[in-house]
Amino acid sequence: MSGNDLRALSPLFVIAATAILAMLAIAFRRNHRLTLGIALSGFALSFLALWVSAAVIPRQVTVLIVVDQYALFYIGLIVSATFVAAILCYGYFEKREGHPDEVYVLLPFAALGSSVLVSSNHLVSFLLGLELLSVSLYALAAYTPQGKLPLEAGIKYLVLGASSAAILFFGMALIYAQLGSMDFSRLQVAIAAAGSQTLILAGLALVITGLGFKLALVPFHLWTPDVYEGAPAPVTAFLATVSKGSVFALLVRFFHSAGALHAPAVFLVFSVVAISSMIAGNLLGMLQDNVKRILGYSSIAHMGYLMVAFLAAGSLGAESAAFYLVAYIITILGAFGVVTVLSEPDRDADSLGDYRGLFWRRPGLAVIFTLMLLSLAGIPLTAGFVGKFYIIAAGAASASWMLVLTLVLTSVFGLFYYLRVIVTLYERRPAAARGSDVIPMGRLSLSGRYVLAGLTVLLLWIGVYPAPLLKLIESAVKAFT
Repeated sequence: MSGNDLRALSPLFVIAATAILAMLAIAFRRNHRLTLGIALSGFALSFLALWVSAAVIPRQVTVLIVVDQYALFYIGLIVSATFVAAILCYGYFEKREGHPDEVYVLLPFAALGSSVLVSSNHLVSFLLGLELLSVSLYALAAYTPQGKLPLEAGIKYLVLGASSAAILFFGMALIYAQLGSMDFSRLQVAIAAAGSQTLILAGLALVITGLGFKLALVPFHLWTPDVYEGAPAPVTAFLATVSKGSVFALLVRFFHSAGALHAPAVFLVFSVVAISSMIAGNLLGMLQDNVKRILGYSSIAHMGYLMVAFLAAGSLGAESAAFYLVAYIITILGAFGVVTVLSEPDRDADSLGDYRGLFWRRPGLAVIFTLMLLSLAGIPLTAGFVGKFYIIAAGAASASWMLVLTLVLTSVFGLFYYLRVIVTLYERRPAAARGSDVIPMGRLSLSGRYVLAGLTVLLLWIGVYPAPLLKLIESAVKAFT
């Protein structure tokens, strides 16, 4: 490897060094604040290293990794979201018994796996990145020692994740057996020449199944509400944003680079999955009383929305998907951030009753949560509205009318359960019940307040003035479209 190759990979090296340094610090002295400081410093340095890498891109580093504007955009998004998740973890685990330090080892490893995923140009790096991310998430989902729910969530995610990985591996083996290549760029020529051979279509079907599990798309979504409910709140935020965002970025690169979407059977399968996810996610979300499960079913629907952009032809589809993903990550981090700061040492604030009358106790938190829910619903002046509008425009440009119609109609159903939570936030409780809160309103951590305020400002800024982000995304997507 040359010096420029090392410069191109510098953000990944910094993330890996952060995990190792945090591990060594824990071995010598356990200190929650010190370990957090190492993790946050590493993420900040990794973000700054993006400019070092940008000076030598685009660059193919061996046959496994390609570092281009698209990869750097998503690495920056991954590092930023992990930075926020680490801060949320500090306030959450500080209130609980046990040793929280290893969280700041697992988070960099998961971010490293995600960064490898978005930079992958080969099936081998695809697998390495996916497994590094998945193994870290299995441990994070079961990290809290109190209660049975985290352990149950970790076991469910482990068993189903391992099964989906086996399906994914077998699909890749079938593709390699037919084409004799694992390189994304060579797959396009090979698929075009091979036509619709049985092994290729079977392999792609298995790959779609494996990735569908990671994205919680219907019918591979059954793990989502249980894992969202059982995992610690900041871990759920990380799982719903960084994990899904990196897998979706890989999905876009893989299928666009391989040209697999030109196969009618593949396009039809993705269309059915997208429509099913939008319908099931919103309808099942209407039946929930647990806030974390509501957000879990909401994420299923939003992955369906993203699939509309994914299926749209040309660069507009990839651009709308990237923009919507940014809006979604900001919104979900903010929503789960509110859940995190309200959670108590013995339980998460996940019941709908925990938020009844929150405005009259914590007006700032109620307003922030309201804005996050309105963004998920796609209400104007929020980032979610611009993202959803952009996706509809991309779907209309590619004449995917069935997908667009489903998106619009199911969004109406989604509005119901978002408004249900919002009404609960501003509901005045009976006078007899006002003396005792369901969750004691202790003093919020300073870090939690700053994080939630920053996410709210970003949400509104992108919703009102999205031009700078759109310009950045346009230049990033040009890397491979």
